Amino acid sequence: MTTKHRSLQKTLVVGLTAGLALLWCMATLGTVSIAQHRLNQLLDSALAETAQRLLPLAVVEIINRDTPSVAQHIVSFNQHEERLIYLVRNKAGEVLLQSHTAAPNMFNNTLISGFSSSSTHRFYGAFALQGTVHIEVAEPLSQRLEAIRSIALMLLWPLLIFIFLAFICSWLFIRFSLRHLRHYHNEIEQRNSHDLTPVNLQGLPAEVVIIGESVNRLLLRLQQALEAERSFTANSAHELRTPIATVLAQTQRLQQSLITEKSKAQAQKIAMSLRHLAHISEQLMQLAKAEGGSLLAATPHDLMALLRFIVTSMQHPSSPIKINLQLPANAVFMSTIDQDAFAILIRNLIDNAHKHSDSLAPISVYLSAEGVLRVVNAGPIVAAATLQQLHKRFVRSNWQVQGAGLGLAIVGAIVQGINASMVLNSPATGQTDGFEVIIKFAPTLL
Repeated sequence: MTTKHRSLQKTLVVGLTAGLALLWCMATLGTVSIAQHRLNQLLDSALAETAQRLLPLAVVEIINRDTPSVAQHIVSFNQHEERLIYLVRNKAGEVLLQSHTAAPNMFNNTLISGFSSSSTHRFYGAFALQGTVHIEVAEPLSQRLEAIRSIALMLLWPLLIFIFLAFICSWLFIRFSLRHLRHYHNEIEQRNSHDLTPVNLQGLPAEVVIIGESVNRLLLRLQQALEAERSFTANSAHELRTPIATVLAQTQRLQQSLITEKSKAQAQKIAMSLRHLAHISEQLMQLAKAEGGSLLAATPHDLMALLRFIVTSMQHPSSPIKINLQLPANAVFMSTIDQDAFAILIRNLIDNAHKHSDSLAPISVYLSAEGVLRVVNAGPIVAAATLQQLHKRFVRSNWQVQGAGLGLAIVGAIVQGINASMVLNSPATGQTDGFEVIIKFAPTLL
């Protein structure tokens, strides 16, 4: 099961945005708390000031009327919501004067001087005329809650815009800050067995440079190991070439000097084995070249003409290989693939097709103007499981056919080294049998 890794950019953006939003909410709560405390102070001051202003007027009103002990309602001139209500009572608690919406049951039963509160109102009480007259002014607590709620909403609704802007700005800033990491990622992606040079660490954050240095040390060790392997392969194959040729020549001379047919047949088998060993040695050197890089030329050249030349050289009169070459008329396909590497690729494809095809059917070779190379041979269908393994070393679809299973491995190494693509099909496209190799040269090589 593939593990889905988190995106560092997404994690940072979400974390920063959530953190900023949380700080905004905490700041809003603190502001609302301070505003509520200050608002209560101001409203309490206004409540006390109102009581102190109303009390002298109420006393004058009560003294000057004919029946001071009779409760009197203050008439409202216009219908309006009364923010503050008041009640004037004597020391016995009898109502002497009240505002037009005041209800005695809303006020304290006892006469209290100073501030007090109920579940619904905030009160301020004061005495006059030596404690014989008491005024109590009330303010609904719902007004204060409404004011605090309005302040909180005014501070919170910009949070939506803030979160959006913070997300966009954080995304852009973090994306810009991680540009060197993306470049470093692309540089690593481009590394393969043909390019194990150290990755440029310029611009990377200090926390990542340590990882980059470790990766470069690993690349250096891999490069040294691969170079040692390729050097050993190439040197071994090269050193074997001369002894094999010498032994083959001596075997042929021995074969001519032998008298009995049985001895000549045994010498012939030895010579065939030596030719096979020489062929494997040659393929090992080709594989070392394919995996060692240097597969691109400095200047582009026409693959159409080069392919025509290679096929012509392989179709000499003594060769058993029959090739049907099809090229578009007057077409030119320019590529920077090394000519020797292209020749190795074509020769291995044709040699592999010849070994596994029907000897009576020719091998078909196509190269389109778009850079698609197809090599098709007749023969039995290759199983799908085997088809997926044919690009590996020493893997063959038919072990009865003479060969070492290196041809397609060499082709695959060249294809990978030039950034092309290779597809193996069996049966061939449009046929009921056969084998087909399709190579698409990368547009960068055009």
